[in-house]
Amino acid sequence: MNLHAVKARDLPDLWFQAVYGILDHGRRFVIDRGSYAGQTRLEYDYFLGHVTHPGTQPLIPDIPPSCGIPNPVEEEYIYGGGKYQKSYLEYLMTPSKEPGESYTYGERLTKVPLTGEKLTWWEKNDPEIIDKRPLDGRAVFEEDGKLFLNQIEWVCETYRRFGPRNNQMVLQVAHPSDLCLVDPPCLRHIDTRIQDDKLHFFVYFRSWDLWGGLPANLAGIQNLKEYMAGQIGVGDGEMAVESKGLHLYGYAEDLAKLRCLKS
Repeated sequence: MNLHAVKARDLPDLWFQAVYGILDHGRRFVIDRGSYAGQTRLEYDYFLGHVTHPGTQPLIPDIPPSCGIPNPVEEEYIYGGGKYQKSYLEYLMTPSKEPGESYTYGERLTKVPLTGEKLTWWEKNDPEIIDKRPLDGRAVFEEDGKLFLNQIEWVCETYRRFGPRNNQMVLQVAHPSDLCLVDPPCLRHIDTRIQDDKLHFFVYFRSWDLWGGLPANLAGIQNLKEYMAGQIGVGDGEMAVESKGLHLYGYAEDLAKLRCLKS
């Protein structure tokens, strides 16, 4: 198994290096299940990316006009407007969910139901087991008689109250029960660290579309990081990303070759 590592200055640089590298180092697989089942894709065995200045604008890929191909991500897709009634940032940072959607990243991050044993422990207020906090309408809120946690606000509040040396602050998207979903979340978690007075993100995707998914996802996640850094009162830091399934679908291979000037 080959672990492919990239160090990039910004998000467009990461995307270009990953696209360029997969044409040489990706292995071709037939998709057995899920999106595009039966088709082939190029896939890294394992991908690691380190981005030192992820907040550098623009956040989306740079496509020279001479390539004659569209950008895989439109600004309006990230921020809303134009033909997009809902922005990717809403999908990532709010609990909004449309009919037919089994989940959204935003729902998982901002509206976590407090149920089962955890709710029992919360109601018992046992400080040896549970970190019970007041119903503030932000980190902890009530809706239709049920309690919910907002992970984003909880993490920000925890860093403000207890300081930076805390290895518990993981924004978790995956649930064990996701195994029963036909298409479980690709983003599994965003781990966090404050170091040198900056907020850093460590992001893991189980499966990841390189051409359009990676640049859209990371542009949104970078906006999330900037928001959280501002709420905590620290600087915007670096980003490390990983995936055991970063891939390029067959339809995008020709586009990738055009962008990388490869025959």
